[in-house]
Amino acid sequence: MPRHIACLSFDFDTWSGFAARGMTTPTPTSRGEFGVIGAERIRKLLKERQIRSSWYIPGVVIETYPEACAAVVEGGHEVGHHGYSHVPPAWLEAQREADEFGRAMDCIAKLTGGKPAGYRSPSWDISDRTIDLIAQYGLRYDSSMMGHDCSPYFARRGDVVVADAPMQFGETTDLVEIPISWSLDDHPHFEFIRAKTEVLPGLSNANAVLENWLADWEYMQRTEEWGALVFTFHPYVVGRGHRMLMLEKLIDALVKQGAVFLTLDELQQEYRSRIGKPA
Repeated sequence: MPRHIACLSFDFDTWSGFAARGMTTPTPTSRGEFGVIGAERIRKLLKERQIRSSWYIPGVVIETYPEACAAVVEGGHEVGHHGYSHVPPAWLEAQREADEFGRAMDCIAKLTGGKPAGYRSPSWDISDRTIDLIAQYGLRYDSSMMGHDCSPYFARRGDVVVADAPMQFGETTDLVEIPISWSLDDHPHFEFIRAKTEVLPGLSNANAVLENWLADWEYMQRTEEWGALVFTFHPYVVGRGHRMLMLEKLIDALVKQGAVFLTLDELQQEYRSRIGKPA
């Protein structure tokens, strides 16, 4: 029987992503704070639709908004590791990356009473040490890379990549990689950012973005007997009114298409049961 899985994931960053870029003045901070309002709207919608989802929350956000984060747990949603600050691991020195990883683990333990099953790097840019850290702490999956569009795979470590020589492949690990895509992320489509050195235009028409996302789903259904798409949202982005309507339309359309909604942890478990151990 064909089986097609939709994973709704939410990066609950609030202002931490702006702060990671040095944008700490009151206006970008308030823009991020809207995420707390957006999160409440999202939780209500998911409760109405009886859908469990995966939330990736930086440690600094857990410590700043404990009640909003506790409401995510109370709603039955998965909480994944999303760093302590929102600074991408690829920007960090080794010791700071390790320190922040452990600090975020402590924050999640206080919030949920346990350790997370999976990791998603801030801004989807891991270092050459990140996979080892994830394995060291016993997590079961990562969701930071883009080597497939609709199927998990086992992550590698130790690749050697230079501009002027063939790639040398590293070893395959037991860590399930649940791939993501900027095209299935709300942020690049919708958010206008004006910084000193760049402008990200965003502000796309929500219905046009929805059309693209449903086309990806249709293609997966046509070409794969078993597959999964991971949709990524940010509460301060999708929480705006017209985008909440888009999220409702997406969920309702996926339901009509027979989608099975899973958390990313549930997806990695199902993938392991299908594939077994890495080759």
